[in-house]
Amino acid sequence: MSKLLEGKVAIVTGSGQGIGREIALCFAEHGAKVITNNRKPGSSLNAFEHTSLDFNAEEKATLEKMGGDAKTTADEIIAKGGDAVPFFGDVSDYETAKKIIQTAMDNYGRVDIVVHNASSNWVGNFMDMDECLWDISINSKLKGAFNLMHNALPIMVKQGYGRIINSSSDAHAGIEGYAAYGAANAGVNTLSKVVAKDVEGTGVTVNAYTPLAKTRAWTNAAAKYRIQGIPTEYLEAAAPAAMLKTPEGMVPFLAYLASDYAKDITGVLFKLAADGEIGVWSTSEVIKSIYRKDEVWKIDELIERIPNELLEGIDGLESALPMK
Repeated sequence: MSKLLEGKVAIVTGSGQGIGREIALCFAEHGAKVITNNRKPGSSLNAFEHTSLDFNAEEKATLEKMGGDAKTTADEIIAKGGDAVPFFGDVSDYETAKKIIQTAMDNYGRVDIVVHNASSNWVGNFMDMDECLWDISINSKLKGAFNLMHNALPIMVKQGYGRIINSSSDAHAGIEGYAAYGAANAGVNTLSKVVAKDVEGTGVTVNAYTPLAKTRAWTNAAAKYRIQGIPTEYLEAAAPAAMLKTPEGMVPFLAYLASDYAKDITGVLFKLAADGEIGVWSTSEVIKSIYRKDEVWKIDELIERIPNELLEGIDGLESALPMK
């Protein structure tokens, strides 16, 4: 067992399966005591909320292998000689988030690392979304990040050590079918950057990352495309290479980010891909401007200059895999 995170106590939300599970296992392998988490015991084949898909036998078998919950992950850590405690509860609820922080304190007396990996998502056209579906993504991702940080940071600042690592998504850049999820993740990015500045100099860092790997959500998406008549071969050819690889190879970077070695890294949004890529996202900036000397723009001038000057040569964002 590595000593990279020895003596550290980590909370990993959404760690019953998928990327979160691999993060929890990796942190334990490097010596951390881990609070594992998901909403409730057991797991579902469905990755997208309020969505029912007619999975074929191969898809069902794949999804069943990916199943698990906070207890199965904790049991696996313990079986390998590590230390873990499962916690069932939805951290999008403030009091529940408070309880998971308290669980770490009650069992280990510290909270050193919080990885907010939990998320819920619905995929579809914005016009088909209702308030409930909007809240699913916003609450699990953005409100969950607030809840966890708001309860953990006072403890971390008092300790003089803390690592907040928030999972985001490349959906923040604007991917068709992911309106609420994209908005939630864009919020997570900004929230992480601002909070990093608020706690600068306290020994606490706050970073975010956009993961890309083959998970339960990928298998669900593949099934949805298959039902629409789009062959799996086409899907795999169109997808980024990282979407075809499982996540265990990429999560050691997060162990590094949670360690003493990363004490000066804060306020950064990383890209983390299962094909071996680790990247840094650019910060938002104005890429092109037009000006006029007088204070008030004239409409006829705008009609001429906006398409022919300001927007000329700027490519729009497009999704390689639109979800209908």
